Amino acid sequence: MGCLIKRVPPGRPRLRELPGLAEPPVPPEPPVPRSAMEPPGPAGAPGRPWDEAKAFYDNLAPKKKPKSPKPENAITIAVSSRALFRMEEEQKIYTEQGVEAYVKYQLDHENEPFLPGAAFPFVKALEAVNAQLRELYPDSEELFDIVLMTNNHAQVGVRLINSINHYGLFIERFCMTGGNSPICYLKAYHTNLYLSSDAEKVSGAIEEGIAAATIFSPSRDLEVSEKQLRVAFDGDAVLFSDESEQIVKAHGLDMFFEHEKAHENKPLAQGPLKGFLEALGKLQKKFYSKGLRLECPIRTYLVTARSAASSGARALKTLRSWGLETDEALFLAGAPKGPLLRKIRPHIFFDDQMFHVEGAQELGTVAAHVPYGVAQKHKRPQREEQQSPNSK
Repeated sequence: MGCLIKRVPPGRPRLRELPGLAEPPVPPEPPVPRSAMEPPGPAGAPGRPWDEAKAFYDNLAPKKKPKSPKPENAITIAVSSRALFRMEEEQKIYTEQGVEAYVKYQLDHENEPFLPGAAFPFVKALEAVNAQLRELYPDSEELFDIVLMTNNHAQVGVRLINSINHYGLFIERFCMTGGNSPICYLKAYHTNLYLSSDAEKVSGAIEEGIAAATIFSPSRDLEVSEKQLRVAFDGDAVLFSDESEQIVKAHGLDMFFEHEKAHENKPLAQGPLKGFLEALGKLQKKFYSKGLRLECPIRTYLVTARSAASSGARALKTLRSWGLETDEALFLAGAPKGPLLRKIRPHIFFDDQMFHVEGAQELGTVAAHVPYGVAQKHKRPQREEQQSPNSK
């Protein structure tokens, strides 16, 4: 049934036109406060402008981590847990109370991050280089890849992971062997350099043909660059073989100078860390090809006790024959290396002789001992004799 609509005769006033019956005006809506239109800040904080609010929420959003490179494409740096973090107190518990007390202590303190160890600034510098490489070459896997290599029990892994996340490190590959030596895994990880506080394990890696060094904390703090990775190498028995050192040990310096002059154009054989310098040079060239030689975030140094006039030419010609170079070459003619290293401020310095390592330590340089060559046959590193069974 249709609706009936009564029409108002013409001339008769409509309801709203009758005196006293006009509709009341609709009050305007109150203005919305500016703060109500903005996203809320943290609890108890006032509203913030849109651009600040957006930045605030963007910071809360989870950041996408970079993808780990394939091991065969990367420059893999294996670092032990006691090289990356300070674990003296935990090591003391293991030595005095045994493995069960050690594991229990780690579990009870797994939410407490370890303090940074000797290798920590070096690892941070590696990651800074990676950040720049990813900007220049987003699809390249020619990057540093850090692997945590430790014989710790897997239960300790939670505290190590928490510590790595606490400091914002990008370390995705772990190898925790539960008391067994991790040396057998180094080749499987395509390791280019192994750093440990355990001299015995480092010697085992060297014997397997893997670049390795025992790293020591400096006796004092020395600020290092956060934007440029600086690596300093000794020459003989580090980058080069120990051929020349054998001459010195057997026949003295005069015969050494004669030998070097006679063999100036004959390249020295390679030493244990030649491959690591080569890997650094490969990454340097990626910056050079972008016109960034002067801004390259990797800088290398040759710091040798050789003298320039009598034996320096052979060292430089050997590097040239390999297609390698260092950014700086410093020939000290037997002078102490520590004061010069203090000026360079490298993240790490490699040497085969402990008195050079100790001299660098005393003045604030993170130094690493390479147990290779004839010098090791005359004096075993003191650190190696003092190792405990649970060295990480």
